[in-house]
Amino acid sequence: MSAQIKGRERRKLRIRNKVSGTPERPRLTVFRSLTHIYAQVIDDVAGKTLAHTSTLAKDVKGFAAEANKTESAKKVGNAIAEILKAKGVTKVVFDRNGYMYHGRVKALADGAREGGLEF
Repeated sequence: MSAQIKGRERRKLRIRNKVSGTPERPRLTVFRSLTHIYAQVIDDVAGKTLAHTSTLAKDVKGFAAEANKTESAKKVGNAIAEILKAKGVTKVVFDRNGYMYHGRVKALADGAREGGLEF
């Protein structure tokens, strides 16, 4: 188990050395737990979180209870895109946070793209 955590942390650091959020193009980062998925958009220059949502948010929670985890992740992607469009942000940099770009992480990215974000 510790080797997996060590491996993801190593990949995470490698990604974070290359990916940084700016005010014009903030960083959309993903955290995936066993049952939930979280997304937040960060301006690394100012050190501020611009928006965040998860499967525990009020607008997603009802849908997430009856859908599977992949569909819930797609809904979270749509929700974060709606929040960002309301704030005037259309372009982001995607940070997969050391996870494979597959399954729920990919579904969240696809949902955000369908919602109108570019990355």
